[in-house]
Amino acid sequence: MAARRAPIRTPDQRIRVFVSSTLRELEPERLAARAVIERLRMAPVMFELGARPHPPRELYRAYLAQSDIFVGIYGSSYGWVAPGEDVSGLEDEYRLSGSLPSLIYVKDPAPQRDDRLDALLERIRADDRSSYKSFRDADELAALLADDIATLLAERFDTGQSTPSSAAHAVGGIPAPYNALVGREPERRAVLDLLEHPETRLVTITGAGGIGKSRLAIEIATDAARTGREVAFALLESVSAPDRVLPTIARALGVQDAAGQASLEEAVIAGVADRAILLVIDNMEHLLAAAPLLVRLIAGTSRLQLLVTSRSPLRLRAERIVEVGPLAVPGADGTRRRAAAADLPTDAAEAAAVVLFVQRASVARPGFRLTAQNLPEVVAICRALDGVPLALELAASRVRSLSCAQILKRLDSVLALLVSGSRDLPERQRTLRATLEWSVGLLDDEPRAALAALATFTGSFVFDAAESVLSGAGVTDPLAALEALVDASLVARADRDGVPVFRLLSLVRAYAGELGAATAREQATRAWIAHYRTMATDAAEGLRGDVQLEWLAALEREAENLLGVGRALLDRRELDGAADYLWSLYLYLWIGGYLGFVPGWMTELLQIADRERVELAARTRAIALYYINANRFWQDPSFDPVPQLRAGRDLFAGVGDVAGAALTGVSIGLALLAQAGAAAADAAPEGAGSTDAARSRAARADAAPPTPRHPPAPPAEVVAAVSTLEDSLAGFREVGDAWGQAMALVTLGRLALLGGDLSAAQTRFEESLSLAETQGERLGIVIALNHRGWVRFFGGDADGAGDDFARALDLSLALGHDEGIAYGLEGFVGLRAAQGDVRAAGLLLGAAQALRRQKGIINPGAYEFALVPLGALRAAGSGDALDAAVVEGERLTVAEALQHVRG
Repeated sequence: MAARRAPIRTPDQRIRVFVSSTLRELEPERLAARAVIERLRMAPVMFELGARPHPPRELYRAYLAQSDIFVGIYGSSYGWVAPGEDVSGLEDEYRLSGSLPSLIYVKDPAPQRDDRLDALLERIRADDRSSYKSFRDADELAALLADDIATLLAERFDTGQSTPSSAAHAVGGIPAPYNALVGREPERRAVLDLLEHPETRLVTITGAGGIGKSRLAIEIATDAARTGREVAFALLESVSAPDRVLPTIARALGVQDAAGQASLEEAVIAGVADRAILLVIDNMEHLLAAAPLLVRLIAGTSRLQLLVTSRSPLRLRAERIVEVGPLAVPGADGTRRRAAAADLPTDAAEAAAVVLFVQRASVARPGFRLTAQNLPEVVAICRALDGVPLALELAASRVRSLSCAQILKRLDSVLALLVSGSRDLPERQRTLRATLEWSVGLLDDEPRAALAALATFTGSFVFDAAESVLSGAGVTDPLAALEALVDASLVARADRDGVPVFRLLSLVRAYAGELGAATAREQATRAWIAHYRTMATDAAEGLRGDVQLEWLAALEREAENLLGVGRALLDRRELDGAADYLWSLYLYLWIGGYLGFVPGWMTELLQIADRERVELAARTRAIALYYINANRFWQDPSFDPVPQLRAGRDLFAGVGDVAGAALTGVSIGLALLAQAGAAAADAAPEGAGSTDAARSRAARADAAPPTPRHPPAPPAEVVAAVSTLEDSLAGFREVGDAWGQAMALVTLGRLALLGGDLSAAQTRFEESLSLAETQGERLGIVIALNHRGWVRFFGGDADGAGDDFARALDLSLALGHDEGIAYGLEGFVGLRAAQGDVRAAGLLLGAAQALRRQKGIINPGAYEFALVPLGALRAAGSGDALDAAVVEGERLTVAEALQHVRG
């Protein structure tokens, strides 16, 4: 399965440059390269940015997958070869760089160059994707690198033919444009001028459909990102209801709808805080009822700026409007007639509409050129289409098979017919609809049927998904049909981490949704649902094994469709199917930060069943009870989820779903543990400090004193938790569910650790780790390592604890799992505090707290064992220095914090 990598967090959406070299040998050169990259407002990706000096292969593979440029710097050494590997990390990085544009620099002279490095360099020289140069010292390298990156950007990233992958696919990232921006400099400058003023909080780009609002917003977002500004991009075209706008914005900002927050809106506001983020909200016109949300976001943050695209103004007091009209066409006489060449303005070929038509026509037919002979027809086409960009692109795609004169003739007849038949539509919209009808009318039967079927998709999709849906809709050659639609510019194609993805523009999708008979549309919808249900079922197994990264990548590529199917199943009243589907996606929803969507859907499911007297399967009700109650107790301390969870567990057991009952039992155990910890914390007297502090704060992150002391937790809840978890462990073992066993064992280990039984805790964690490693399940490995690290820490094995925390942190970086990254940083908080390094401990604590706040993962279940050594620092009189370092650490990026992890 091809992989989309979960993004490695960098401070913004800048172009990422992966720097590969040996570390110590070429340290001056690495420093010089980093300085150049940062001076050019790009993000260096270097393995000073890992928790260990020799990171695991999957970590640098993850970094490479999210990079845009590969820079290789080579001296004498071939580099370190890890145990069990045949090549060094240096060679492996080049091999894994794939199709990235590569800049290769070889130090010359280099004494006693390793033979294996010579062989590698020979292979690199033979690779025509690489620029290969020699350098004498760090200064010369810096000069070469600066020039070469500038040239590379001009050739590859500014032509409209390709764009940086990180800008397109990072979390909240900027979509990749499909062509260069033409004729929008005045509007672009107007928006940028407004955004230069901090008091401008909301700018709305308005204009008719197909006029280029989204393309302009992408360009402005890219401009902002290139200056080093944080940018997030929320696409609303597939969002169907105003109440889904907030989760979409949160996802763009990287904020999870997770446990431990009073509301998602509060988590978003806390995550943004005083960061100067530009948040682009694209296609708002059908969701104007959500406009008050934007007002609250602005009011709750100090530096957030919103750039919205909408066909209509939002009509908010803070709103500044920039209207986008048609592209300039030659001559302003208001006619559509064909003019003689002699009658055209001398600058007709430079008019923006003509430039766009020619640009897109030359892509459709590489030999196409604007000449004195075809200029009149081209100008007439641009006039006929009112300079509307989407209409021009659709018409230009037809030069592959039609001359400009033929295109104009066909357009004239279609426009005449449409104008006479749709006088209630504005002229510009009539023109665009006419162009769509004409373009679709030129298709053969199969591509036309395929377009109607593809309207079912609610977001980007890969070919396998298209093939399933088109085959299900009766299209005999899905590949040929899809290629015809791409050729006609009705379907957009882009590469995402080397995987082709397709998307219908919102206007094309809306038009295509009207095509074909209702029975054909229903057939396509059933095929769409069936494809993603099968994908979810397969993923449930794949996510628990050694292909977890690949599955996460594949699922994330099509997240909009995966969530869209869940919504569609509810709307179609296929309630049992909806519950089963979302249960299959449980692990993905957890790791990917989508769990916040599900409780509301499950509440709606139960309400529909009650209101419409739908008889639910027992398992469906059990799934709904789990999703509604499993995390609610973190948000509402007064809520007791145990009765409802026990009811769900009994329903699972009653239908023979042993694994479902066992998983629910794990949540029951956690809830009982939280109740015990909360009761103990409430009973705790103020004052002294001990390891009991961390144990009670395991259930309550809002307990302010850093080192409270309390009596042992009340035994009733603990005994019940242990019994429930042992039952769950037995259930997972009965059905051979290794993932479930690992989770149950970690939770039992937590209980032992909180009770002070380090030996029992270590046994549980190591058994959990062994199961996760056997399965290759990385998240389970991260969780077990983090917990075992604390056992080693409290047992006096600081080196062993550091190894566990570092390995867990590197795996979390590879997964792009924010909570794991936070836990890893917090492990090193404890280590640095125990070493007496007040500043490093405070910086790391501040960075971890900022990450949790920004990503909405302020989890009251976090086991803050680091408070024990931090309490010792305070007791020694270092409290003020620690607090100052925490404040400073909150401004660090994760990459900067990792420098203090490595000491």
